[in-house]
Amino acid sequence: MTDQRQFAGKIAVVTGAGNGIGRAAAIAYAQEGADVAILDREAAALAETAELVRAHKVKALPLVGDMMDQEVVAESFVRIKRDLGPVDMLLNNIGQTARENYSEFWQAKPETLQFVIGVSLMTTLTCTRQVVEDMRERRSGKIVSISSDSAMNGDIGTVDYASAKAGVLGFTRALARELGPFKVNVNAVCPGPTNTRAMQRIPKDAYERARNMIPLGELSEPEDIANAVIFLSSEKSRFITGQTLMVNGGRVFY
Repeated sequence: MTDQRQFAGKIAVVTGAGNGIGRAAAIAYAQEGADVAILDREAAALAETAELVRAHKVKALPLVGDMMDQEVVAESFVRIKRDLGPVDMLLNNIGQTARENYSEFWQAKPETLQFVIGVSLMTTLTCTRQVVEDMRERRSGKIVSISSDSAMNGDIGTVDYASAKAGVLGFTRALARELGPFKVNVNAVCPGPTNTRAMQRIPKDAYERARNMIPLGELSEPEDIANAVIFLSSEKSRFITGQTLMVNGGRVFY
């Protein structure tokens, strides 16, 4: 019996797929029939995601490595093409705040700034660079990058993160113009505070403040963000490119 799922026969790549939004998106792609390559630094978490993907009767290709290392990125995408085929859909999900090194900008350490910009912006450029030539040649492809509503809201203590995620939006818009003539769609999703492992580790008072700023009265779940990713990866979004989709319960309007 032919697989009638919308992504049957397609290849998706999800970076930062070990937990949270990345894991939810990988599972969502699999539910829609895609074979999924998943990338992360955490081997055990990635193995769990792979099993959850395979439960939907599709292939999972877990690749452990640091996406800040350009050689690792290049090698990973060579293997994806060899083992699964050309990439149809890329989700750039890797990124994080300074976390325990969080501070206002006047106290920020140069190494922290470099790390946050690198992991939250440069990985998006580096991973996308691996797929754009094939997508142009095939005149087909969907690129979705996770930004943040911090890029719009400018939360205190997140100058580095907000800068990086605003960079993701600029990247998205410029690349959409370049790839539009080749029928490749490039879009971004901006989550607000989301119920991920990172959010669960912050102090309870900070968690409550974040929740209270959201008009819908709760944090988003990773699956809420994954639903937006799937829409932007589908043919239902064929005439949408260069856009920013806010999924934040109304915390920031744009």
